[in-house]
Amino acid sequence: MGGVPVGVLAAAVERALRAPSVHNTQPWRWRLRPGVVELHADRARQLVGTDPDGRDLILSCGAALHHLRVALAAAGMSAHVGRLPSPEDRGHLASVRVGNGPPEPGFAALSRAVDERRTDRRPLGAEPVAPDVLARLVAAATGCGATLHPVTGDEARHRLDRLLADAATRQRFAPGYAAELTIWSHRWAAARDGVPASARTSRGAVPDLRAFPRGDLGGAGAAVGPPDGSVLLVLTTVGDGLLDRLLAGEATSAVLLAATLRGLATTPLSQASEVAATRAQLASTVLRSPDHPQLVIRVGHPGPDPGRLERTPRRALEAVLLR
Repeated sequence: MGGVPVGVLAAAVERALRAPSVHNTQPWRWRLRPGVVELHADRARQLVGTDPDGRDLILSCGAALHHLRVALAAAGMSAHVGRLPSPEDRGHLASVRVGNGPPEPGFAALSRAVDERRTDRRPLGAEPVAPDVLARLVAAATGCGATLHPVTGDEARHRLDRLLADAATRQRFAPGYAAELTIWSHRWAAARDGVPASARTSRGAVPDLRAFPRGDLGGAGAAVGPPDGSVLLVLTTVGDGLLDRLLAGEATSAVLLAATLRGLATTPLSQASEVAATRAQLASTVLRSPDHPQLVIRVGHPGPDPGRLERTPRRALEAVLLR
């Protein structure tokens, strides 16, 4: 099992870099050894104003770990994941032992979605998401050790909308938040990270979404249309430790890729879980559950803007490898 060449592992990690991350910070580092891939958190990329407890950072790394497993399965490789393998090094999030097969069941089928998935911040279409599709997304999260709650009732959706707005208001006055939003929305091209203008709407903030600086998506100055048929899904875990957050990140990837395969547009919404007060209210007043909210995900049919979204940039493999 330990003989898989490093070059084969590098190709899988390169595909894993397509994973989504908060503000496209790509807060991960990787180490390659024959037959083993290590995933490490890059704390230097934590957004201390936006993500003071590092929740988003770990979820981002969990999404990359799941993307890696998909890439390995697509290459016909087996993957045995050891999470948090080093008690003395909490930044060492996972060690993946890789062999020549068989691959993890069901993972290779998600491979196409790794290349097709985009974070879509535009208004979505009016058609609602079918219940059987929602059930598939719920099952995808369950398979990764998390629970996905579709918020479908009018009253619950209204409460969630208000919590998202409340979180945005609170963050507006948080030290460092506005600066981080500006910095990661105006990266120089060579950085190959951040949220470029091509991924930000020209309409200003779409309801429930983070208010990034205006970008190039959609017609300049176009008004936001009527409410769309999207659904908000809340991802939760039983606990709220490092392992729970890592698993939530893996579940996030599983849900996003499953939705992409079904032709749906997706948008991770982390603001309500970044603020402690709104996170607690989300559990108690919207979900009425003792579980811990980790992320809200907007899912819906593509909207009236037919343009295909460009890929957001990713750092080169060499830039994220540990020697």
